[in-house]
Amino acid sequence: MIDLDAAQGFMATHARLLDRRRFDVLLHGAGHDCARAALGAYRNPDGGYGWGLEPDLRDTTSQPGAALHAFGVFEDIAPSTSPRSAELCDWLASAALPDGGLPFAPPVRRRAGCAPFWANADPTVSSLQITAVVTAVAHRVAAHDPRVAEHPWLARSTAFCLAAIEALGDAPHALELAFALQFLDAVHDTRPEAGDLIARLGRHIPPTGSSTAGAASRTRCCARPTSPRRPTAPCGSCSRRRRSPRARAASSRGAAARRRLDRGLRELLARRGPRMARPMTVHAVWILRRDGIV
Repeated sequence: MIDLDAAQGFMATHARLLDRRRFDVLLHGAGHDCARAALGAYRNPDGGYGWGLEPDLRDTTSQPGAALHAFGVFEDIAPSTSPRSAELCDWLASAALPDGGLPFAPPVRRRAGCAPFWANADPTVSSLQITAVVTAVAHRVAAHDPRVAEHPWLARSTAFCLAAIEALGDAPHALELAFALQFLDAVHDTRPEAGDLIARLGRHIPPTGSSTAGAASRTRCCARPTSPRRPTAPCGSCSRRRRSPRARAASSRGAAARRRLDRGLRELLARRGPRMARPMTVHAVWILRRDGIV
């Protein structure tokens, strides 16, 4: 049974204002202006977002990790749109490296409150992990926002992700694998190569849904919750009827892989604590709402 009262109590006790406003939009159908206004507090003049919008990255500088959360808000308010979404794409285009990918994190000004994996990131190397997850959510925003759909950054970032996924070796990083699957799910209906890539990546997911995030790390959850099963997503029933047997088989394998990944959510929340659990709770409710469960 889904205890929404407990979720609301958790958010009231622990959540920052932005996540409470997003929660209110998703669960109670509240107006979108307050969520947009709360997001605006994290925006920089360059069009990007910082100021701790990514909970583990407290620096003021605009960051791809913060862009992920900003796109999440733009998705929450659908079908409403905001001109800030295209401005965010402008910033992402300026932050992208020559190959079209995003660095995991540009240099921070102050390391206080920043997790080491953000503060120590190499700004000269494109990261499939961050590029894939940011681009995935951008595609979901693009479904209702033509300014994002038509932005040159999205096309360039999509091309980078597809090429990088194609080039993945036999032992991809767990989080890289998880976010690559989210990206492929988002582009499945517009990029014909996505189905085969989903099937290929699905073979790397162990039955437990957990994998090692790195050679020296302990086993950890592979991913946050993936996108809901929309009618046009790889596992939607309408989409199944329109596709060839090969495409349907590829989609089914990818869906099973993503379900195994999702089993690790509780483990991730237990390890990361309330600070990361706040936006993840919002995302979980987003999935339930889009699936028609709440």
